[in-house]
Amino acid sequence: MILLPEGIQQGLSSVVGLFLSGGREEKRRRAILCPTILLEPFGVVRRNMSFLFGNRSSKTFKPKKNIPEGSHQYELLKHAEATLGSGNLRMAVMLPEGEDLNEWVAVNTVDFFNQINMLYGTITDFCTEVSCPVMSAGPKYEYHWADGTNIKKPIKCSAPKYIDYLMTWVQDQLDDETLFPSKIGVPFKRNFMSVAKTILKRLFRVYAHIYHQHFDSVMQLQEEAHLNTSFKHFIFFVQEFNLIDRKELVPLQELIEKLTTKDR
Repeated sequence: MILLPEGIQQGLSSVVGLFLSGGREEKRRRAILCPTILLEPFGVVRRNMSFLFGNRSSKTFKPKKNIPEGSHQYELLKHAEATLGSGNLRMAVMLPEGEDLNEWVAVNTVDFFNQINMLYGTITDFCTEVSCPVMSAGPKYEYHWADGTNIKKPIKCSAPKYIDYLMTWVQDQLDDETLFPSKIGVPFKRNFMSVAKTILKRLFRVYAHIYHQHFDSVMQLQEEAHLNTSFKHFIFFVQEFNLIDRKELVPLQELIEKLTTKDR
């Protein structure tokens, strides 16, 4: 095992073999790697997510981050939702003509936080200190937490603890008006894109953990289409603007190739 920066441990073998073996595991592998069967139209997914967020009995891991109505970022969010309904994801994630890249990345980062927050919230009963004593994405990839401020040296912790640290940290960044300004005319800080890249890199790890450790539970809940569609949107966006280093995506590389091949 090799300890990489920010606590990812990477084995020397590819993720390709992680889903192989007979019976139940083969069924699970086919479910994960057949996105043409298990994707839903984006408009349907958006409505379902909105319903879940709006339902008081639904479970989210952290409070939803709202973009103020009437703001330009709110208009951008509505534009993003409308273009997602077209079904052409490659076009939908592109920077709208005349818009600021920082603002577009900010709006979508908030949206991905909300999506992952909801998706992880549906499986928290299955992700426990007992079932997930370490934060991992299969047997070859393990993540240790450090935020550089409160926890400077990477620590090994359970998946629920790691994700709690991660989502709390992301929430703090999104709530910081100096990093994610919501008022018109307030400029983004020079390090905004660097912070956004770190947020998205860490949010990817939640997707990776869900796919590797909890996909059976996702299938039991019949949420696999939501998960696949949300992840495909996420990957297309980070690929469009080169926001996550390729080595960070290796734990789900086979799935990424399956999801994106037909859209190239």
